[in-house]
Amino acid sequence: MDNLSFFVQQMLIFFVPLVIVAIGGMFSEKSGVINIALEGIMIFGGYVGIVFIRAMQQKGYLADSPQLLLICGLIISGVSGLIFSLLHAFASINLKADQTISGVALNMLAPALVFFIARSATNTRQVFFNPVFMIRSVPWLGKIPILGPLFFQKAYLTTYIGIAIVLLSAFILRKTRLGLRLSACGEHPQAAESVGVNVQKMRWLGVGISGFLAGIGGLSFTIACAVSFNGTVAGYGFLALAVMIFGQWKPIRILWAALFFAVFKALSTTYSIFPFLVAWDIPNKGYIFNILPFVATMVALAFTSKKSRAPKAEGIPFDSGAR
Repeated sequence: MDNLSFFVQQMLIFFVPLVIVAIGGMFSEKSGVINIALEGIMIFGGYVGIVFIRAMQQKGYLADSPQLLLICGLIISGVSGLIFSLLHAFASINLKADQTISGVALNMLAPALVFFIARSATNTRQVFFNPVFMIRSVPWLGKIPILGPLFFQKAYLTTYIGIAIVLLSAFILRKTRLGLRLSACGEHPQAAESVGVNVQKMRWLGVGISGFLAGIGGLSFTIACAVSFNGTVAGYGFLALAVMIFGQWKPIRILWAALFFAVFKALSTTYSIFPFLVAWDIPNKGYIFNILPFVATMVALAFTSKKSRAPKAEGIPFDSGAR
């Protein structure tokens, strides 16, 4: 049971940033804008959030309330990611630039910008923080047999925030006027405009939401996987794009897709706790398990890409009045 609990806890650590960032990418593409800048936005948002948390910890603010400090850090990261993503929105929507090139440019800009700021401010690339955000046991829920040790002990608040984001996103897209308008702008923007929808405004909103969630994902990844931020999120932005495609741009399917990839990612770091995997006598076993999540990604996309149905108008600049 202890081994299973540890495996599930590790899986949730990898699952949370994947599902949050993939949901963010979904909002952007639902509006008609391809956002492959998720990696760069994660880096920038994660960096700003960690700098904020480190500054607060050094001054002793909220020392007795680490979860409140984490929530404040997530908000700061989200806002930072939103601001950074507006560069992509301006280039893609207003200037009608190639959305893929714009996204690549932001992915290249983010680590360079983070390193420049870090070197200028502290003369180091790494930002260390005190990792005090793990919840040892959620009150009452942590005592539930079986489920308590799996999901409510040694957990992070971001796990529950991530699940809440998935459920809220599903509700917005299916049950609200905002969700319907956003989806219409990605499917047939001319038709949406003909009934009074401001397509450019909705696309700005979609990219802004994706930036906010990607910023949160960047900090979620950092606080659960490290004790410092060194300007990288280990390719999670790109993996989140694969999760979004595998999940068919639908929140609940994205949740299951993120769990699928998180299982393989957790297996790559925890295989040594399972005796039958340790007994598996093959050369370079560790390397094989390390590449397993990415191999699983490619295989899954290879078998599902033919059935993928992306929003019809994604990646196509919108000209008002064009038919």
